Amino acid sequence: MSRQAPRLSAVKRRAIAAGEMAFVRWGQLFPDSELPALCEPVAADIDLPNWAGAYRADIEQRLLRHGAILFRGFSGVDVATFDVCMTAISGGALEYRFRASPRTQVQDGLHVYTSTDYPAEEQIFPHNEHSYSPVFPRHLYLYCETPARSGGETPLGDTRALLQRIRPDVKETFLRKKILYVRNYGDGMGLPWRTVFQTDDRQAVETYCASVGIEVEWKRGDRLRTRQTGPAIVRHPESKQAVWFNHATFFNEWTLPTRLRDPLRSEFSAEELPQNTFFGDGSAIGQETIAHLQQAYRAGMLQFAWQKGDVLLLDNILTMHARNSFVGPRRILTGMALACRNVDLEAAAVVE
Repeated sequence: MSRQAPRLSAVKRRAIAAGEMAFVRWGQLFPDSELPALCEPVAADIDLPNWAGAYRADIEQRLLRHGAILFRGFSGVDVATFDVCMTAISGGALEYRFRASPRTQVQDGLHVYTSTDYPAEEQIFPHNEHSYSPVFPRHLYLYCETPARSGGETPLGDTRALLQRIRPDVKETFLRKKILYVRNYGDGMGLPWRTVFQTDDRQAVETYCASVGIEVEWKRGDRLRTRQTGPAIVRHPESKQAVWFNHATFFNEWTLPTRLRDPLRSEFSAEELPQNTFFGDGSAIGQETIAHLQQAYRAGMLQFAWQKGDVLLLDNILTMHARNSFVGPRRILTGMALACRNVDLEAAAVVE
C-alpha cells in the first residue's frame, strides 16, 4: 500500500557538519524510509545548478545510497534551469529515442519533455524508465512546473526491495528464459514508428535497431513490428546490487485495464498488440505470474504531493516510479541522462 509523506514540519533533518555540502540541509521525506533523500537550501538565493555542479560527487554518492533525491525550495527553477541542472549533475540530457509513450518536447534544442501525455483520469503502473530498451537512462529527472489541484503524485519504489518480493521460482524462470518484447506500429493503436524512432527514414530505423539488437519486420501498409530480447534482472554498475529491471509486467497484455484489453484482444492476436511481452523463447507469460508481479510492484510504493519548483532525481536502475490520476492542470517535465546498455549489466544466473 502506498504511503503518504508527512507534513514538512515532521521531516527529519540533521545539522550540517562544517565544510559538508554547505548551503543546504539534508533530511528524510519519510521518517521510516531513505527514499527519497530531501535536499533544501538554507538561504533563498542559492542557485541549484551552480551548487549541484560544485557538489556533484557527493550528490552521486547520496543518490547511490537513497535511490532518489528531491531538491525542494530552490528559487528561480524553470525549464532552462532544469536543463542546466541535468548538465551539472549528469553531463547533459539524452534525446528521447525508441519511444513508448506520448511526450512533447517543450523547447527546441533542449531534451526536456512533458511527462507521459495520458488523460488525467488514468494511472500509470510502476516501472523503470526505458527498461524495455537495450539502451536506457541511468538518471531520470522530473521537474514540477505546475502541481495538480489534487492527486497527480509520482509514487516511488525501491527495485532492490522489489526483487526480494518476487517468488524464487518466478525469478529463476525469467533469469533462464529472459523477456521477449514485441511491438507493433501503424495499426491504429499506440505510437507510429516515425514518432517512436524520430525519423521518416526506414533505413535509419533499421540501422539503429541493428546497432542495439532489435529485429525489424516491415509489414504491409507502412506498418512495422520489432522484437528484441532483454534481461529481467540487472546489476547496478556502481553498487553491483541485483535489481528487477524490465518492462515484462508494464507492457504485458494482462496489465491493460479490462475495458481496453478485451476489445484489443477481440481484434488482435497476442503478437499483434501494440506492445506485449513473452518469455524469451516466445512462450506466454501466464496471467497468474503477471498478477504476482503486479502485486510485488505495488507493495511499498511511497508518494508525496508535488510542490512548484521541485526537482526529483532518480537513479533509474534503483528506483521505479508511477503516476496517480489527478484533477486540475498538471505539468511535470522530464529529462534523461547517462545512457546504459542492458547487455553490460545483465545479472548472472544466480540471484542472492
